Order: sequence, then C-alpha cells, then structure tokens
Amino acid sequence: MRVVKGFLVSLLLSGCAARAFAVYTPDFDGGVDVKLAIQAAIESAASAGGLVPEPARPAPERSVWVSMEKNDVGALDDALFKRAPVAQSKKIAVYEFDAAELGRLADGMHRAFLRAPGFFAHDTLEAALEDLKTPPAPPARAYAVDQELRVKQALALVKEDSIVSAIASLSAFRNRYYRSATGVDASKWLQREWGKFAQNRPDISVAPFKHAAFPQESVILTMRGTTEPDKVIVIGGHLDCVAGGGDNPAPGADDNASGVAVTQEVIRALVEAGYKPAKTIKFIAFAAEEVGLRGSGDVAAAFKKAGTAVDGMLNLDMVNYKGSPLDIYFVSDNTSAGQNAFLGRLLDTYTDYTWGSFKCGYGCSDHASWTKNGYPASLPFESTFEQYNPFIHKATDTLAQTGGRAEQALKFARLAVAYAVELAK
Repeated sequence: MRVVKGFLVSLLLSGCAARAFAVYTPDFDGGVDVKLAIQAAIESAASAGGLVPEPARPAPERSVWVSMEKNDVGALDDALFKRAPVAQSKKIAVYEFDAAELGRLADGMHRAFLRAPGFFAHDTLEAALEDLKTPPAPPARAYAVDQELRVKQALALVKEDSIVSAIASLSAFRNRYYRSATGVDASKWLQREWGKFAQNRPDISVAPFKHAAFPQESVILTMRGTTEPDKVIVIGGHLDCVAGGGDNPAPGADDNASGVAVTQEVIRALVEAGYKPAKTIKFIAFAAEEVGLRGSGDVAAAFKKAGTAVDGMLNLDMVNYKGSPLDIYFVSDNTSAGQNAFLGRLLDTYTDYTWGSFKCGYGCSDHASWTKNGYPASLPFESTFEQYNPFIHKATDTLAQTGGRAEQALKFARLAVAYAVELAK
C-alpha cells in the first residue's frame, strides 16, 4: 500500500492526476479501491502526456467460495482444509479458497472419487450460500416422440469424420485451461468456426459469453425459434481441459473436445438439413468446468435472472470412449428423471443403441448448474463411472486412444440430433 500511495501522490504532485481524482478520490485512512485509483491516475496522466498506459494484464487470482459435500472432505488433502467452513447445512459445506487452489482441489477430487470437479465454485459468498438450499424442481411436463420424418432426415447427415476433425482441431491446442492463453485462443477459434454456420442464416448468431473472473469465454450459438422463440433448449459441453491442474500440456480429446465436437456436429447436421426449430436452441461450449463448473454456473444463473424459459438442457461431457458393455449411460442423480426417460425413448425409437444409468455425485458436470437453477437437465455418458476413460486429465488424453475414430461419439451426436428436433418442435 505504501508503494501505491507513493505512486498516486507523486502523480498528484505532478499535476497529472487532478482530473482522475475528480472522478475517483481515494481515502487512504478509510480504505482505497486500489484498482480504480491506479487506473484513474494512469488514464489522467496519459491524457496529459505524462504516462503511456501499459497493455491490460489478466486479472489476478482472488477468493472464491466453494460448495461441496461434507462427506468428501475427509478423503482430500488435509492441507487444503486447515480452515473452517464459512457456512454449512446437513449435507453441504461452503469454504473460502484462493482461486489458484481450485486446480489442486479438482485434482484431489478426481483422484479420490473419479469425479471432477465434484464441487461448485462461486465468485461471491452470496452465490455459494444458495447451494445450501434445496434446488427448485422443474415443472412437470409430457414428452412426445412424433417427429420421425424430420429426425431421420437430420440423422442421415450426421458424420463421424467431421466429429473426428473437430476433436483433432481442439486437442491440437497446448491446452484449453480456463486461464491460459491457449484456453482463450481455443474459445476464439470456436467462435470463428461456429460463425460459419450463420452464413446465409439470419436466424443463427454466435456470441461469446464473457466471465468477470477469468479470461476464457464461453461460446453460444443461437438458432432462433420460428414460432416460440422465448422457449429455449440448451445443448452443449465444456470447452476447457486440464492435466493435473494448472497450465500443463493437456490435449483433452475425450474430456471434453469430444463433447464440443458432438455439439458442433449437431449444429452442422441441422444446418445442412435446413432445419428451423419452433423453439430457440442455444448450443453452448462452457468455459471453466474443471474448476467448479464456473462457466456453466455463470451462464445458467444469467438465464435464470433473465427469466429465460429453458425447456431442457443436454450436457455432453466425455462421449468418445466405450469402456462399458452398453452404448450410453444416463446420470440419474442431479438430473431430470422425466427427461432421462425421454432420452431413453429417443434411443429406442431412432437407434438400436443400448443404455443404462448410474449415479455421478455432487457437482459432477455442467448439467448440475442447470438442475440447481430449476431447469430439466441430463447427462448421457460414455460408460459407467468406474469404467470411463483412464487417460483423462493427463497428457495422454489424445484422439489416438480411440484409434483416431469417433465411433462412440457418433452415437451421442445421433441422440442429440433427435433430442433437438423432438424437443424444439
């Protein structure tokens, strides 16, 4: 603080900062917003010719508030939990962490429970305290399967090779860590790729969803509905990936380039089919899933705040490794039982794929962000929990592990196409 104060005072004495302090006046005794004070002084000095502003730097790590199941704490790194919870319920505890510790916490959860991240991370304590409440239940609804012609037309256009190409492109980045330069680059690349689908389609638009606490952006492609545009279907999966936490090399081919590639393939097939939904479909690649569902948490909360009517959310996370006998497994906890049954009917109607279910646990993946905001959400998965891809969160999570193929992911693309057409009618 002494250095900051000296810097500001020197600018004030030089006469350069007078205009800055007309907008922001620091009170060194009562408290100073250092960021605002420095920025005001620099901008004023620059306008007077005294200083040249430096390029913007990434925001530093800061406190976050994590909610997690109390029963999980005992199996994790004791050093991380030499602190008392700031709040708790019978089942859930809220802790304050430095954001730099999230990677270590997620890695510990993965090693202990094969679950990642297994917690929610929030920018404010107020948001974290909401996790202590029982989430609202989505309204009951009936699901009809009656769009056979349209579904089959779109299914005929789903291709494995385009899924492979997308996985290869995404996994070619050094990593897609939510705070790394290449994680930001991957988001920008995806925005450009998805932007191609908007050509000659005025009903399609692509935009980033910017997050206040970290640089990686979520990506949203909107296919606007023709007759009920205010009703929304969400399909997507997380863009980021890690290998042991932090800015390490991490191709993340299965976790989760595969889910983003399938999301992209659904868009491509529907566009090629000339399909225009009655309801709006939003295809989303979420930032920062691996460190507490931060990207989907921001997006789902924004939808709820805006009063957006989300009829369903399909989460695609790890879809290209067949480690178990059945083709697709649905997560049964923290998801919508009604929508899960609807997805099973879609598989039975339009494919010959076999399916089952299993429990995943608290904060398992991005569907949980939508469930806790009262929206019906589902997670179809590549295998049982005990038999999923052993290479994830390592530098060995490459496309080569599936022989350069996307046979398993193709099944999820077909399911997601049927889901989009049958639910957005």
